Amino acid sequence: MLGREAKEEILRQHGVVIWFTGLSGSGKTTLALGLELKLHQMGVLTQILDGDNIRTGLNSNLGFSQKDRCENIRRIAEAAKLFAQCGVVTLCCFVSPEQEMRENAKNIVGKDDFVEVYISTSLETCERRDVKGLYRKARAGELMNFTGIDAPFEAPKHADLTIDTEGYSVEENVNQLYLAVIDRIKIGKSL
Repeated sequence: MLGREAKEEILRQHGVVIWFTGLSGSGKTTLALGLELKLHQMGVLTQILDGDNIRTGLNSNLGFSQKDRCENIRRIAEAAKLFAQCGVVTLCCFVSPEQEMRENAKNIVGKDDFVEVYISTSLETCERRDVKGLYRKARAGELMNFTGIDAPFEAPKHADLTIDTEGYSVEENVNQLYLAVIDRIKIGKSL
């Protein structure tokens, strides 16, 4: 089987998993999309994994019980690891509300390939941004075990990067992200 180094050399980049965590509506996917575009413009191959493309396919058989949430994150980490081992910069956007879940993901991927990014946004702001109406449904009792309402969120104590989306533009936050990760991605002088 062809080794990782050979694949990374073809791509001229290191595979890394950038794991975005934060409440629903905090800006995880928005920032990942912005970073993906910036990296793409530089010729970096990326893959975004988020609830929309994972829960409808790979994890469509999972619900939101504690057991299913843990299995969801485990499967995502295993998939992200495969992408990273092929040299792909993989952007994972998942609430992943518990420290133990994120530690498990880091252990699966490998600490050298894992960058934890905490999107620190207040519950009030997330509720105002509620484009999918999830907070409204959770407050009305139509959605149970919703993180931030009737299920807890454990903020990371030692994230590699914390991004505050309140008071900063998407562009400013994407630039902060880019500066934090680019040295982990590039090889040679091609980027």
